[in-house]
Amino acid sequence: MIKRPRRNRRTAAIRGLVQENHLHPSQLIAPLFVLEGKQQQIAIKSMPGIFRYSIDEMLKEVKSLYQLGIRAVDLFCYIEGDKKDSFASEAVRSGNLFCRAIQTLKENFPDLCVMMDVALDPFTSHGHDGITNEKGEIDNDLTLPILAQMSILAAEAGADVVAPSDMMDGRIGYIRHALDQEGYQQVGILSYAAKYASAFYAPFREALHSVLQFGDKKTYQMNPANSREAMLECQLDEQEGADLILIKPALAYLDIIAKIKEQTHLPVGAYHVSGEYAMVMAAALNGWLDADKVFEESLLSIKRAGADFILTYAARRVAENLQKQF
Repeated sequence: MIKRPRRNRRTAAIRGLVQENHLHPSQLIAPLFVLEGKQQQIAIKSMPGIFRYSIDEMLKEVKSLYQLGIRAVDLFCYIEGDKKDSFASEAVRSGNLFCRAIQTLKENFPDLCVMMDVALDPFTSHGHDGITNEKGEIDNDLTLPILAQMSILAAEAGADVVAPSDMMDGRIGYIRHALDQEGYQQVGILSYAAKYASAFYAPFREALHSVLQFGDKKTYQMNPANSREAMLECQLDEQEGADLILIKPALAYLDIIAKIKEQTHLPVGAYHVSGEYAMVMAAALNGWLDADKVFEESLLSIKRAGADFILTYAARRVAENLQKQF
């Protein structure tokens, strides 16, 4: 035989030379759940190893992540029920939880990339990402001004990037215009351009205690059966001024990541979501697989599909494992 591909797999040194995709902590974004109070670190049952943090405890976690080489975090707010209403009033209150969390992070870690999730579901009493109209429908256009005001508050607090995850039509252009009008041209927008109506989000909703009071999210999140729709969504968000594109979830949508990567010149990210994380941890706790090896393989597959960066709850574990390897 003249052609023997195994020659390039014979030793670890040779395999390293020809490896096409690599993971690095700088490509990982750690999602963080923040809540009110002090000295609070509350375990999330459905996501072993993941916690809700009060701001002071969050600083300790971020310091640890920073030392591992992770330079970006995305904040999600756990809001108590008595602060929720149908208009998401807490989301646009000056000095609210995410404003204080962002400000504290930037004061302590000036060169950390701080991203803020922009969506109303943690703040609404009905659990939806938008405002309801008199017909009880999620009203796209009524929601946009609130998303814009939320983005401005995050920018005022020091956020580097706002990350609209609501899937309302036109929100990228609306937010971009609002930020620019207020003088925040430097604040980037990470668009959840293709966010599918996925069953993989269940642990996340438990983490934020965001419970739907009626219906589902299928009128704004995408149908898992569709791919051309994702191409359209990403194209529109790019035209409206998105700086980065995100696909969510990741592993069940590797084909979407690959297609979007071919279509756009913007950086493309993927969200390795709560259900994808929880499945691995549940199996690992039962001794059925090695979580570290599965997470590394999973994230490499996301990179191979074309993702430039990855949001993952396994960020710390993966970074720790990479540190051991080198």
